[in-house]
Amino acid sequence: MRALPRPTAPTLGDVVAGLSVVLALIPQGLAYAELAGMPSRYGLVAGTIPPIAAALFVSSPYLQTGPTALSSLLVAGALAHIAIPGTADYIEAAALLALMVGVIRIAFGLLRMGISAYLVSQPVLVGFTTSAAILIIGSQLPNIVGAGSDRDRVLVRAYDVLTHPDGWNWEAIAVAGFTYGLIVLLRKIHRVFPSVLVGVGATWLAAEMLDLEVARVGSFESGWIELHTSFPLGEFSHLLVPAFVIALIGFAEPASIARTFAAAERKPWSANREFVSQGVANVAAAFSGGYPVGGSFGRSGLNYRAGADTAWSGAITGMAMLALLPFAGVFETIPKAALAAVVVSAVSSLLDFPRLFAVARRSLPQFATALATMAGTMLFDPRIDRGIILGVVLAVIVHLWRELPIHIDHSYEAPILSVAPRGVLWFGSVNRMVEVALQIVADHPEATHLEIDLSGVGRLDTTAAGELGEFAREIRESGMNVEFVGIPPHAQRLRAALHEPLGDGDD
Repeated sequence: MRALPRPTAPTLGDVVAGLSVVLALIPQGLAYAELAGMPSRYGLVAGTIPPIAAALFVSSPYLQTGPTALSSLLVAGALAHIAIPGTADYIEAAALLALMVGVIRIAFGLLRMGISAYLVSQPVLVGFTTSAAILIIGSQLPNIVGAGSDRDRVLVRAYDVLTHPDGWNWEAIAVAGFTYGLIVLLRKIHRVFPSVLVGVGATWLAAEMLDLEVARVGSFESGWIELHTSFPLGEFSHLLVPAFVIALIGFAEPASIARTFAAAERKPWSANREFVSQGVANVAAAFSGGYPVGGSFGRSGLNYRAGADTAWSGAITGMAMLALLPFAGVFETIPKAALAAVVVSAVSSLLDFPRLFAVARRSLPQFATALATMAGTMLFDPRIDRGIILGVVLAVIVHLWRELPIHIDHSYEAPILSVAPRGVLWFGSVNRMVEVALQIVADHPEATHLEIDLSGVGRLDTTAAGELGEFAREIRESGMNVEFVGIPPHAQRLRAALHEPLGDGDD
């Protein structure tokens, strides 16, 4: 694969866009790290080497790679039962998870399995992202109200703090409310205005001047990134399923971003190359001591609007963050309530209820799948990866159930009885087709020739072909001639199973 796409030198637009993204990435990185259960520094680390590495292979020049809310929540769920958040063991497990996600994505890209990005149906994805947004917002409520809870599950913890107003810190609530309101208001000034940075900065300054008694980010290690090579390989088996879920679900966001921009610019886009790009970024995150990263819709949109021309914009973002890292200690006194407001403002767009209702109008079974995915994700918390697995399984069941019905037309012109199935003939529906065909044959004892017309069959699998062949053999033994006609092109390879001599034409 080629390195940075032409032009090989960054344009002024790349520089402006890359630095504009930095202004949004700083507060988001700090906030998303806490969401992932990582020390705040690691949210900034996730925005350094990974976007530089991703820029070397990225297919979309506008895609910004780094920490995201959804990936952070998935990481927290995957590591919840492995180590205590914020500890050295937890950090090492997060690095291993990033390495596994990276290797899986690279493998998918090299094996040209980019199509796997579309294997999760829209109802499942909508249900999962909506419930994930609810969980993310719920996880921030303790910081917003300035109260703690010893409950393990997010929604139970949120309920606990909301039902005990006597423990609320009204100064923290004011900080969160002011920050959120400022971010929303400042977004209206200009599309590339650094509303998040200014909103957090203004609140931070006010909290310092007023000496507010609110929880702060706290001290964290500053300095350059060190090569990380210590991975708890004993946790490999525990992280394998979450790694696959993050690799696929976490890729849905950058894939959607890249497709959107490719369509807008009328430029080609390669899912395979993007898989490799995101995989390399996660491997880089692992060896720099970070945690799984992905493509950010908000920061990618900012990158696009700010005038990015090439993948250099992402690399510039990473280099600027890398230069900033030794001085990150200045962020230690930022109120946690302000960062909670950043998270809430970022994930509120994931609460896509209109899209959910659109699914309900189109298909009730698909809507039920979306609701089940939502419920499963919240019930399985913190292992929300199991919620998406439940959704995928239900989607497959609904798909197969919808393909069970098959319509069979028939006609009789002595001595030929014609049977024409319409639909999908697979192992789940072929037995019903055979039952109906047998009844039709029984209703026409005078017929001497049975013609089975497969031209209306959308798909024919091996099992169905074998069952039809067996049905034809049984009918022939009863004294009738049997002929298959209209065999669709995709089923020509199954002629042998249908007991049709190779080379014979269709009538």
